[in-house]
Parts: sequence; structure tokens; C-alpha cells
Amino acid sequence: MKLSFHGHSVVKVITNGQTILIDPYLTGNGATDLNAQEEKPDVILLTHGHNDHVGDTVELAKKSGALVVAPFELATYLGWQGVDTHPMHIGGSHTFDFGTVKLTQAFHGSSYTEADNEKIVYTGMPAGILLMAEGQTVFHAGDTALFSDMKMYGEQHKIDLAFLPIGDNFTMGPDDALLAAKWLQAKKVVPIHYDTFPLIEQDGEAFAAKVNPGDGIPMKAGDEIEL
Repeated sequence: MKLSFHGHSVVKVITNGQTILIDPYLTGNGATDLNAQEEKPDVILLTHGHNDHVGDTVELAKKSGALVVAPFELATYLGWQGVDTHPMHIGGSHTFDFGTVKLTQAFHGSSYTEADNEKIVYTGMPAGILLMAEGQTVFHAGDTALFSDMKMYGEQHKIDLAFLPIGDNFTMGPDDALLAAKWLQAKKVVPIHYDTFPLIEQDGEAFAAKVNPGDGIPMKAGDEIEL
């Protein structure tokens, strides 16, 4: 399994011969190294409906035929736009040909803003994603505050790699993310959702250095990990 980070909360996973994009916010994302015109994912996994996570999902899915896996209301909204979707909900899991996906809680909001219409569309509950494939377990927390059930996730699953937001203001800040890393008992931790814009500027290297020695990895856009 190969995983790469691409700015903000964008993660690419290559596993079982398929390419997965998580929260593909590419167009308008000054922190990413990916070009939406060049990406051809087989699967798109979404944590919630905010524009900086849904990103280029519709365009990518229509072009490549990608299956979009998302919380129910968000999947329904995207399905109305002609996208092939698989709806899920918190606590549920499903085994696909690329691996198993389970949605976890996330404490945040979830809505899509249609700026031209000055309309906010409710897209259900936000989620985190547990992806299990090739004997590995990867946790993408999505956008979330710290919450105590992270201890339970760490007890239930042997998490090999966790992507945790550290930007503060909208999500956990570095201090809470350090506690999340401890509770999750993840073997490796990558900070995400920071430095994309001024309001969430943080020091990813400083955060990574405070995680258990050697367990924190401050990835730059395009960096890759192999599990």
C-alpha cells in the first residue's frame, strides 16, 4: 500500500491495483501539488460536505467513472449530480474490492456552500474514515474536534497510520491532536488540515516532533509512505 499527502486534507492511496483519493480539494488549493485535470481515481472517499473537502469530486468522478463513498446525505446530493455513489453512515462498514471502509464519528459540521445561489446545503453528519486493506489500517480523521471515543478506536483497531487535523480554529489544534494520537495508539501520525490559509497556520514539524519519537511524520505535498 502506498499513501501520499497532497496538501490540506488530500490523501492518495494506491492499494490492490486501485487509486483512491480522500477529500480531493485540488482546484483553488494553493497547498496541493495535484492537477485535477490529470487525476484519474478509481475511488473517492469523502469525510464530509464542506467545499474544501468535496473539492473536485464531481468533475473527477464524471471523468474517470470513480465510485464516490460518502455519508448518506452527501452521497445523495452528489448522486443527484450524476455521480456513482455508495452511501454509508457512522459506525457502518462495507467491504469493497479495494478494501474495507468504516466510518467513524467526527465532531464538526457538514454542508456544501453554493456561493452563486448564496445557499448552504446540509449534507448530513461528518465522519472519519478507517480504511483497511492489505493487512494495514489507515485512519483519516477528517475535520474534527478531540473526543474521547478516539480511545475506543485505538483499542478496537491496530492503526498503522493516522492523518490528524492540527489547524485549530475549525478543528483540533496541535495540543488536542497530540492527545488524539496518544488515544488512537497509531504507529505513525501525519498532521493535515493546516497552513492552507492564514487562519489555520501551524508548525507541522513541531507537532510531529512532539509525537512519540519517530512516530510523527510532517509530510509535504507529494511525499509518499509505503506500508
